[in-house]
Amino acid sequence: MVEEYSIPLSKVIKELGLRELHLPKSADEIFIRSRDVNRPGLELNGFCDYFDPARITILGRSEMAMLNAWGEERKAQAVESFFSLRPPTVIVARGIQPCPTMLEAAERYDIPLLSSQDSTSSLVAGLVSYLNVELAPRVTRHGVLVEVYGEGILLVGDSGVGKSETAIELIKRGHRLIADDAVEIRRVSNKSLVGQAPENIRHFIELRGIGIINARRIFGMGAVKLTEKIDMCINMELWDATKVYDRMGIDSEYTEILGIRVPVMTIPVKPGRNLAVIIEVAAMNNRQKKMGYNAAQELLSSLGMDISDLQGDEVKKDLDL
Repeated sequence: MVEEYSIPLSKVIKELGLRELHLPKSADEIFIRSRDVNRPGLELNGFCDYFDPARITILGRSEMAMLNAWGEERKAQAVESFFSLRPPTVIVARGIQPCPTMLEAAERYDIPLLSSQDSTSSLVAGLVSYLNVELAPRVTRHGVLVEVYGEGILLVGDSGVGKSETAIELIKRGHRLIADDAVEIRRVSNKSLVGQAPENIRHFIELRGIGIINARRIFGMGAVKLTEKIDMCINMELWDATKVYDRMGIDSEYTEILGIRVPVMTIPVKPGRNLAVIIEVAAMNNRQKKMGYNAAQELLSSLGMDISDLQGDEVKKDLDL
């Protein structure tokens, strides 16, 4: 069963700068549960077969002009019929003042009525973008999330393998920390994963032998970031002399998080390896691959091999996240 998330209306009001016209109770006690929004042109005309009572309703210039063109009796009937469907919240865009009939209906059916100065398109885009993040499906996994050259890198591996120490070295080299130890991963779209730290441990790092440090306090605001898209996953494991590690990079490994494919690279750890530099190179190489360039294919092609035979396989890797 998919877990349902909610957000108090007060956060939506604060984020979008909305003005309160009517609230039946405190906005902290009103919860929004749908990431979608509704433009009720059909519902105002009486077609309510597909109306979703969980969606926030936005009334733009078109809907308000249509109501004003109908005359008082028909407008009152349409407003009464629509508000009786009990949408969770109604927002009027472009700073348009709702008619007294709409205010009365909002009070009668205990519907929050809000106003925005933004255009309808801007309001819809901002609201959907915000709700997609706040109400996204999510999981919390053990690991470290850092931003390296604009790439979100999720470091995973057994406890004690050196993830936090590597993150400190990356911070010293000018990169940024998002989360240490626990990473909250949200699926904000069908193609994107965004990671952040749980609020109670944000900016903290555990270093064995030293203890807990606050990366923001020690290294400054430029060393941390609240959220970052996850572009690739690096699996850190202790060097196994009996294991054959990839030396060419022809095949592509990936793992699935919340149903989305994430490229995976396994990096063996042993004394003398500069993991921070290796991860920097991995981040830049991953960006090149996304832009269509593969160094291994170019090398083998220059050696006279048929480029059509150089397309590597995609291998799914099940990581213990």
